[in-house]
Amino acid sequence: MTDAVPPGDADPASPAPIEMPSSQPIFMKALRVGGLATLALLVICGGIGWMISGDRGLVGGILGAAFAGIFLGLTIASIAIANRMVASGSYVVIFFAVVVGGWLLKFIAFFIAARMLRDAPWLDPKVLFFSLVGSVLISLVIDVFLVQKSRLPYISDPSKSV
Repeated sequence: MTDAVPPGDADPASPAPIEMPSSQPIFMKALRVGGLATLALLVICGGIGWMISGDRGLVGGILGAAFAGIFLGLTIASIAIANRMVASGSYVVIFFAVVVGGWLLKFIAFFIAARMLRDAPWLDPKVLFFSLVGSVLISLVIDVFLVQKSRLPYISDPSKSV
């Protein structure tokens, strides 16, 4: 005889599934699309950088696109990870601690990277700058498009308090 639970009956020993915020699928889609865009921007920015100033431009273009992709991906990932704490009574505090902590980590990492790469003879700083700015702008356009096309409710269920 098996101890199988009939379909439709919940196993009382298993925890109830956590209902994620309605914005979670948008963040996960933004993470996927942003990753694909970063891969494309690595090729495009690296190619343009190589055409402008050879190997130094290639390195600058790739680093600029990579920094933008990693830093913007970290923002989305921190929000998606923080949303997993929605069942906690301290959700709001945990959410903002994770997101602001991620921003602080990115700020420190960017400052350290800028200091280390400031006088690097093996990269073109102008190509790095323009590929970084261009990649950030492309990522923002993607994010705006995804949010605009999403079907996110403007109001929440008043019976659910977070």
